[in-house]
Formats: sequence, C-alpha cells, structure tokens
Amino acid sequence: MIREPAEVSVERDGRVELPLGLLAEAGINVGENLLAFSEGDGRIVLRRASDAINDLLNQGTP
Repeated sequence: MIREPAEVSVERDGRVELPLGLLAEAGINVGENLLAFSEGDGRIVLRRASDAINDLLNQGTP
C-alpha cells in the first residue's frame, strides 16, 4: 500500500511535529521513546528504542 506523505516543517529550535495519523500508521504511540538517526541524503529514521534494543540482543540468534 502506498501512503500519502505528510509535509512537515523544521522549526527554528529544530523541532518537527509529526501528524498523529502518521504515527498511528507506524504503530507508534504518544509518549513512546524513539531513536533518531540519519541515513544521509536528507533521510532521518525514527525507531522505537525497544525495537532497536531487541534487534541488538537478538543479532546472533538464528
């Protein structure tokens, strides 16, 4: 399924407000801790901190 992108702006203090619909589509709840990292080329990725930790703990598990 192709979803419509949401246009957001970066405020002077660096804040970006994400629409609730976008968060809901990603399965992210209000108040959830996220990790943010750059993939370069104008891309920033947000991941649930718990998912990233689980991925690290399960790296060697088949």
